Amino acid sequence: MGLTPSLERLASHFASLPSIGRKSAVRLAYHVLSMDEKDVQAFADSLVEAKKNTRLCTVCQCFSETEICPRCGDPGRDASVLMCVEDHRSLEAIEALHEFRGQYHVLHGVLSPMDGIGPEQLKIKELLARLDGNVKEVIIATNPSVEGEATAMYLGRLLKPLGVKVTRLAYGLPVGGILEFADDTTLLKAIEGRTEV
Repeated sequence: MGLTPSLERLASHFASLPSIGRKSAVRLAYHVLSMDEKDVQAFADSLVEAKKNTRLCTVCQCFSETEICPRCGDPGRDASVLMCVEDHRSLEAIEALHEFRGQYHVLHGVLSPMDGIGPEQLKIKELLARLDGNVKEVIIATNPSVEGEATAMYLGRLLKPLGVKVTRLAYGLPVGGILEFADDTTLLKAIEGRTEV
């Protein structure tokens, strides 16, 4: 005997989320059944509330509950430096360091022609609109994947003629890494991105 129809629908919704496989989805569905009804209602309300109240910041395109997010509204941040990231999770990872004091721009993805994602599907137009003469440097912080590299190269070619300094996050060997276990691409990038001691 399988899941009841309503439990099957619930598991299907969980399975539609990224990184949630069928077994995890069923486990989550069963967990919801074990919760108090008021907790289930609070969970459902939080989903609806998050969807209803969250929008994109009109400046950096990150998720916000206000027209301009707190980072873009912070006068203490350096508006001359923009860090261009793939998604909100990347932004939060960099923010967790408490070291970068510039501003951000969220692309909402990377170029991926195989998946039908071209420049029009990303927030590139919005990035270009921000280059009003005050921005001196754009740091491209896309992931070192094929799509991330293609996006970085595309943005570099697009932005350099506009007189903006375009940089890319360095990457290569991780701290504590051992050379003999590094793959060829990582070693090559580490050599190319070497710095003076």
